[in-house]
Amino acid sequence: MKIVDKYILANVFLGFLAAAALLLPLFSTLDLVGELDDVSEEGYRLAQALQVVMMTVPRRAVELGPFIALLGGIVALGQLSLTQELSVLRAAGISATRIAFTTLMAGLVLALTLGAVDEFLASPLQQKALQIRAKAIAMTEKGSSKESSIWARKDGQVARIGGLRQGRPSQIEIFSFDDQDHLQEYIVAEYADIQPEGIWQLHNVRLKRWVNDEEEGIQQLDQLPWHAILPSTRLDEVSLPPESFSARQLRRYVLFLQGTGQPATQYEMAFWQKLGVPILTLAMILFSVPFTFGQARSAGLGGKLALGSVVGLLVYVSNQILVNLGLLFKLNALLVGVLPAFVMLAIAILIVCRFDRSSR
Repeated sequence: MKIVDKYILANVFLGFLAAAALLLPLFSTLDLVGELDDVSEEGYRLAQALQVVMMTVPRRAVELGPFIALLGGIVALGQLSLTQELSVLRAAGISATRIAFTTLMAGLVLALTLGAVDEFLASPLQQKALQIRAKAIAMTEKGSSKESSIWARKDGQVARIGGLRQGRPSQIEIFSFDDQDHLQEYIVAEYADIQPEGIWQLHNVRLKRWVNDEEEGIQQLDQLPWHAILPSTRLDEVSLPPESFSARQLRRYVLFLQGTGQPATQYEMAFWQKLGVPILTLAMILFSVPFTFGQARSAGLGGKLALGSVVGLLVYVSNQILVNLGLLFKLNALLVGVLPAFVMLAIAILIVCRFDRSSR
């Protein structure tokens, strides 16, 4: 690698750091303001809200990856433009395409780094933060109504888990149907102990059976073994939102939902989004190249950053709108999650090539 490439890369990486230092505190402050609505003296305290926000900073960094790439590229190349170093590089015969390629390499490093952070740091920390938040809010009357149930269906059985009590599933309901969808058995259990090989030991069980649509009475049992139809992943993970899952968790849960005939669109969308964000990051870093060259004479660095912020926000919001529309109209998850990012990348490449030809 030539000295010029190393110099550009070093400046772009510094630009990434500057953009992250600007965006992460801003968005974390907004997250904290949102958490204050649930803060109370009895359960969810301010210290816990601060802890939750700090633990979700890696997730916020991953989500803002394309935004950081765009602003970081503008900062780096804009500074080189102000010091006339870009002009010197162009006069020395280095094309805009060459500069764009070097900048793209920095974007690739950023995308891979954020992908690793997402998989091994952001997802575990966010899930832990959400569990801390849920347990704290559940201690208050305000949070008692927010506990969500976990549903599963497989081979004529439908199960509902009302919540988790000290890590154990509680408020369990199991419905068993025959081939004609007639209810044959209904089980209610207070809680269950999870045992190896997918067996749950149900406690304080009430069991109803029907034969030919006639009730055969009610049985009260202290314990009853049940072969669980819930996924092998931990229950406290299943109850979390899809965006907090790692790619591996999403893939495993999507396969479970598809294998049991349950809707999986939301989780499929989240999975393909994780692949689309790195591609969108590459597109945004490429956009910073013609953006900076094109604005070299007409605006200072502050104006470029302001315009870049508007563009970045528009891309961020548009991507979220597309995902929600995809869920609403049940569009193909692969197309919604990845295609817009590829389109943006193709447009960025075309703009860079066209700008390079026009500036020769």
